[in-house]
Amino acid sequence: MLTLTCPCCGIRAEETELAPGGEAHLKRFGPGASDEDFESYLFARKNPKGVHFERWRHAYGCGKWFLAARCTATLEVFGTYKAQNPHPTPEIVAAIRAKRPDWTPDWTETSPAESLTE
Repeated sequence: MLTLTCPCCGIRAEETELAPGGEAHLKRFGPGASDEDFESYLFARKNPKGVHFERWRHAYGCGKWFLAARCTATLEVFGTYKAQNPHPTPEIVAAIRAKRPDWTPDWTETSPAESLTE
């Protein structure tokens, strides 16, 4: 069973206490978006075998959304962080690179997490 620690309230919870919210770090589109952009947002999702970033809600706890970095092949959790962060924390990036040295982040701009671990 998948167990995640909510970074908002600090409680370690099993997945039955959480609600999945899909892929993290997506660019969301509002009114006025092109049909192609909105279609891409709705249907084009990554489905990697390996490191993946997801949204979760602590449904039976504090009720807040947070993000988790985990491996889809092994269910290994590298860490969780608040949903307001644009990228994972330096500790999570370091944990991912320790287990998967060939992993490279897929965000384009340089983040504090990336610069601290290089």
